[in-house]
Amino acid sequence: MTDHTPPVTGYPAPPPPNGYAHPYPAPNGHPHPYQPNHYFNVAGPPPYPNHQRATFLRRIFTVFIGTIIIIGTIFFIIWLVLRPQLPQFRVQTLTLTNFTVSSNSMISGTWTAGLTVRNPNTKITLHYFDIQAAVFYKSSSIAVTNLSPLVQGKKNETSVRATLVAVSDYFDGWKGIDRDRGRGMVEFNLRMVGRVGFKASGWWTRRRVLRVYCPGLGVRVEANGTGGLLSGGGKACGVGV
Repeated sequence: MTDHTPPVTGYPAPPPPNGYAHPYPAPNGHPHPYQPNHYFNVAGPPPYPNHQRATFLRRIFTVFIGTIIIIGTIFFIIWLVLRPQLPQFRVQTLTLTNFTVSSNSMISGTWTAGLTVRNPNTKITLHYFDIQAAVFYKSSSIAVTNLSPLVQGKKNETSVRATLVAVSDYFDGWKGIDRDRGRGMVEFNLRMVGRVGFKASGWWTRRRVLRVYCPGLGVRVEANGTGGLLSGGGKACGVGV
């Protein structure tokens, strides 16, 4: 005889009668036929720092700084031992010939400068390259020339001659020159630019730009004269690199 008593909610259903199978999956003690999967948001471990890369970069930086310090120390010691000094320039003579200035802004003349160049170093030889000389009236250039390369031994003094020529060249400052010539004195400036190298035994420094400025070279010129000589004796020049 079949039992029609309904199962009690919350308790396992009674087993089926002998010879009958469950019409649905066997109960598993859970109100749902399948147990839900539970997912947990578990954070992974933090990224492990790349200590090897950081150590490598620190070592490279240390080697770089150490190399700079060593090179700087070597150059400082060399400087202390050699004590490199700049050359000394002096204008001894300045002769002006064939000098004319016209009202149409034309100027002609030949400026011949005699200079002495002294190397004051006791352990360094000086090498001069690409020297260009120019004569100015105030800040206006009149004539330009190139000088030959020069090698100076230790404690050596060398005479250098620079000849600068202008032939009917346009010159905007002719009025100032004409006015000064009327007073009997015209002041010119001599400038030189080149490169100089310092050499001691087998050691070279890099070539540096050499600048020489010789201002206030007064030349006595008569009102209608075409030439004159340097007044007041030789003049020392300023030197810089």
